[in-house]
Amino acid sequence: MAVTVVDNTIGNAEPQQQPAPFQEPPPVVTTPCDPWPRPYYLEGGLRRVTPYHFTYNTYCKERWRGREILDVFASEFRDRPKEYYKSAIERGLVTINGKPIPSIHTLVKNGDVISHTLHRHEPPVTSEPIGIIHEDNDMIVINKPSGIPVHPAGRYNYNTIVEIMRADRGYQWNPLPCNRLDRLTSGVMFVGKHPKAAEDMSMQIKDRTVKKEYIARVKGKFPDGDVVCEQPILQISPKLGLNRVRASGKEARTVFRRLAYYPSLNPDGIIADGNGSEKTWDNSTGYSIVRCLPLTGRTHQLRVHLQFLGHPITNDPIYCNRKVFGSNLAQGDADGEKDEDIIARLSRMGKDEVADAVAYHDEMVDQYEKTRAEKMTGELCEVCDTPLYSDPGVHELGIYLHAKRYACQDGRWEYETPLPKWALPPAGMIGPTETTPETDPLAADLEKLGLEGKSLEEKKKREHEEEEKSKAAAAAAAAPETVPEQVQQVEPEVAAQAS
Repeated sequence: MAVTVVDNTIGNAEPQQQPAPFQEPPPVVTTPCDPWPRPYYLEGGLRRVTPYHFTYNTYCKERWRGREILDVFASEFRDRPKEYYKSAIERGLVTINGKPIPSIHTLVKNGDVISHTLHRHEPPVTSEPIGIIHEDNDMIVINKPSGIPVHPAGRYNYNTIVEIMRADRGYQWNPLPCNRLDRLTSGVMFVGKHPKAAEDMSMQIKDRTVKKEYIARVKGKFPDGDVVCEQPILQISPKLGLNRVRASGKEARTVFRRLAYYPSLNPDGIIADGNGSEKTWDNSTGYSIVRCLPLTGRTHQLRVHLQFLGHPITNDPIYCNRKVFGSNLAQGDADGEKDEDIIARLSRMGKDEVADAVAYHDEMVDQYEKTRAEKMTGELCEVCDTPLYSDPGVHELGIYLHAKRYACQDGRWEYETPLPKWALPPAGMIGPTETTPETDPLAADLEKLGLEGKSLEEKKKREHEEEEKSKAAAAAAAAPETVPEQVQQVEPEVAAQAS
């Protein structure tokens, strides 16, 4: 049968323009090595990683467009000084789309892939093993130690929950975390053994059909009864991981109940400073053990709400840091007048100053440990001239915040851990060694507290937002010429102290 070619051109009209052919994404640089077994070694109660070469690859973010490449590195990435990044660009260790960069003034544009090969130094983490609460064919429920991040990010790659579990069970095994805990937080985590199990659990958590209880050790005597905080939370500095209560932030709600209060063993607040003299610190109010029920899932929600209430977590290097927030630790502060000063002071922590949380001075923390806090030593790596950090102190390996219990709303399953050691009664005092029914925040009457309807409203709002995101994603998929701004490997861009 003959095939007739039809000319759709009418008169002098231009032929219809055919869509541009698909273009391959820009090339990226391959990481020089992926050592196996992982280069772990245990020393001094810490899990360490031998330094190794590594390549970060990342698409240009929207806020980077039109900016000079050195400006992007110097302002976004806190891991190394500006002089290092200048040298790395000039030596060809930083490339754009797989090609050397002609100048430190080269502008970054949409669609660029920036690659950076470096000698990577990972911070040590605790050598405490990952506890197993439950395991079946689909899921592992773990008790995550504090101080270990879940996923590779920032300064951490192999010293993460995902990689430590992979190293234990084999290179081909792919752990799939279903919930996220901050690096400094310990407690219950779900790790799927296969994608279907991970997706099912992740959806349960996302749909708010799972109740979560955290336990915290906070400054001062926390009030009795149900304490509700409904202050919205806004991210103030993505680089430093700083969040604050702000009227323009996202809605956030938490219910708190006190489990125990322990008065100070040193009511005068006077301790030795290690040099033969004495100083007065605000540690005379003792501390409380508080049970927390988050009804929303904002970043640092519990830490920010507790700070706002005047009872920050006692060893929180950000929100209980008097060098950053002053003597009242920003209690009740909901305006942004001091944000720039706070960001400037926080940015120095871990560089040339030791973080100074209240608990670092209480009677239960040895002054020696405070002097061991992580900061730059002034020494340089013999291989790459990178400034080296000292080991973190014991107090920096975690904060007094623990995900104690996860429970399915319809009662099909529930997993919990014992109270962490720091929540038990101190020597010479009497107090609960396990949680009590009358302090259970999961038993709080949300309807009586006026929170039940708000939870339903938020769920509808969240479903609407997800629907809008799906529509936007579908529209983006129909436009192949648009380069997605996805991140493959993100450079270190958070403070050593931030979780």
